[in-house]
Amino acid sequence: MNVLEMKDISKDYFGNRVLKNVNLSVKPGEIHALLGENGAGKSTLMNILFGMSVIQTTGGFEGEVSINGQPTNIVSPHQAMDEGIGMVHQEFMLIPGFTISENVKLNRELTKHNLVSAVTRNPRMETIDIARNAKDARAALDKLDIGIDEYTRVSGLPVGYMQFVEIAREIDKTGLKVLVFDEPTAVLTESEALNLMDAMKKLANEGIGILFITHRLDEVIYCADRVTILRDGEWVATKETDDTNVVELAELMVGRKVEILPKDKKVAEDADIIMSISDLHVNMPGETVKGVDLEIRKGEILGIGGLAGQGKIGIANGIMGLYPTTGSITYKGKTLKLNDTKSTLDSGIAFVSEDRRGIGLLLDSSIEDNIAITSMQVKGQFLKKAGPFTLRDKEAIREHANQMIEEFDIRCLGPNQFSKRLSGGNQQKVCLARAVTLAPDLLLVSEPTRGIDIGAKKLVLDNLIKLNEEGMTIIMTSSELAELRSISDRIVIVNEGKVEGILHPEDSDADFGLMMAGTYNKVRGGAK
Repeated sequence: MNVLEMKDISKDYFGNRVLKNVNLSVKPGEIHALLGENGAGKSTLMNILFGMSVIQTTGGFEGEVSINGQPTNIVSPHQAMDEGIGMVHQEFMLIPGFTISENVKLNRELTKHNLVSAVTRNPRMETIDIARNAKDARAALDKLDIGIDEYTRVSGLPVGYMQFVEIAREIDKTGLKVLVFDEPTAVLTESEALNLMDAMKKLANEGIGILFITHRLDEVIYCADRVTILRDGEWVATKETDDTNVVELAELMVGRKVEILPKDKKVAEDADIIMSISDLHVNMPGETVKGVDLEIRKGEILGIGGLAGQGKIGIANGIMGLYPTTGSITYKGKTLKLNDTKSTLDSGIAFVSEDRRGIGLLLDSSIEDNIAITSMQVKGQFLKKAGPFTLRDKEAIREHANQMIEEFDIRCLGPNQFSKRLSGGNQQKVCLARAVTLAPDLLLVSEPTRGIDIGAKKLVLDNLIKLNEEGMTIIMTSSELAELRSISDRIVIVNEGKVEGILHPEDSDADFGLMMAGTYNKVRGGAK
C-alpha cells in the first residue's frame, strides 16, 4: 500500500490549466524524487497536498488524494500536519531571535507543572520545559549528524545550518508519514548535502515516505528509489533510478537535449584591467572575506567558486557595499567609494544578489515595478514630465517589462503579477532582468542559477554569454563549478576568505578539487 497517492490531479487557474491528470505515489520507506522545470506544476501539486488557501480560494482541484489508502480532503496546512505530512521549504521559515531548540519545538513545546498551574489546574499556565525541549532538538540534530549546539540562536547562522534546523523541526514531529523536501540542498555544501541525503535514507528506513524535490540530478541518482518527471503540468514518466541516468532525466524534464556551450571568444591575457581589488576584507556573516587581491579584465567573464562559507559570496556583496568592507577597489582608473551602494550603482556596476527574497526583490510589488525600480532611482529612466511634476511612465515600464519577460522566459500571468507569487527560479530571472535594465559595464551575479531547473539554467547562462559578447564584463559567483567552467574565461577559487588560486576552465578536475579543498598549494607546491 502507498503511504501517499495522488490520482488524476488537475488544476485550473482562471481558465489556465496548470495540472493535467497528474499521478504520483510514494511508498512507505521510499525516497521518491520529483523533477520538473519551473512552471512544470511541482509547486501547485504540493499546494494541493498541503491544502494551501490558494487552492481553496480558486475553485479547488480535480482528482483524489489518499493517505495510507484512505481518501482524504485536505483543506488546510494544519490538517495536512494532522494527517502526518511534513514539509521542509526552500525558503527559510525560522525566527532569528530564537534558539535552534526553540525553533525546532515551536508550537509543540513540552511543558511542566508549576505552583500556579497546579492550583488553577490550567495547562496553559504551565512552564516550558527547556531541558526536555532541548533534548528533543538534540535528538533531531543528531539524526542529521549536525554537531551545532541546540542553544545557539538562529540569527547569524550560515544558511547551510539554517536548512538543517528547518529539517530538524520536521523530523521532531510525531506521527510523520510523508516528508516533503523542497530543494533542501540548494544552499548546502557538497559534504552537507551528502549528510542530508544520508539522513533522508535513515528516515526512509524508519518507514517514512520521502518526497524529494530537487534540480540536482546527481542527487536523484544517489539517493532516490524512484523519480517522477513533470513537464508543462503533465506527467511525463516515473522511473526506477537504477534504470535511468542523468542525461535521460534532463531530456525528460525539458523535452530536448540540454547543453551549455562554452564561450567561443576568449579574452586576451593582456586585456585592459577594468577593476583592481586590493586587500579586500568583508565582514559578511558566514562568508567573511579576509584579504583578497584580484584584477578583472575588461570584457571577460570571471568566475568565482569555492565551497559554501569560504567567502566567495562576500566578494560581490563587499564591492556593492552591502556589508562592512575595507581595502581598496579601483574601477576604470578611479577609486571606488566603499560601503556606499548608491555610489557603486552610479559608477556603472549592477548586482544580482544570491538572496532574491531578502535583498533582490520587492515581494509585494509587480514584476514590472521590480524590473524598473533601480533604473528609475539611479538613471532617471521610465519617468516623464507633466508640467512641474515627474511621473512614472507606465507605458514605457510595461513595454520594457514585456520585453524582459519574453527575453528571460519569466513564467508569469503578466507584468503586473506580484513577484512573491512567482516560483524561485522566475524570481531569480526578474532580479537578472532588473540588473540588465541598468545597462551596466560590469555585472556582478551571485548564484544566478540556484534553485533553477536545467532548462532555465541554460537560458540564464546563454543570456550572460550574450551580454558578455555585447561588451559587458561579468563577475559570476556560483557553487556550480560545471557552470563556471562552461562560460568563464578564468575561475577564481576562494578558500578560507582568500584566493586559493586562479584556474582556466580547461584545467584538470584534480586541480579544481584541490583548490576547493584548500590543499592545492600544499600538493602542487605553489599557487597557480
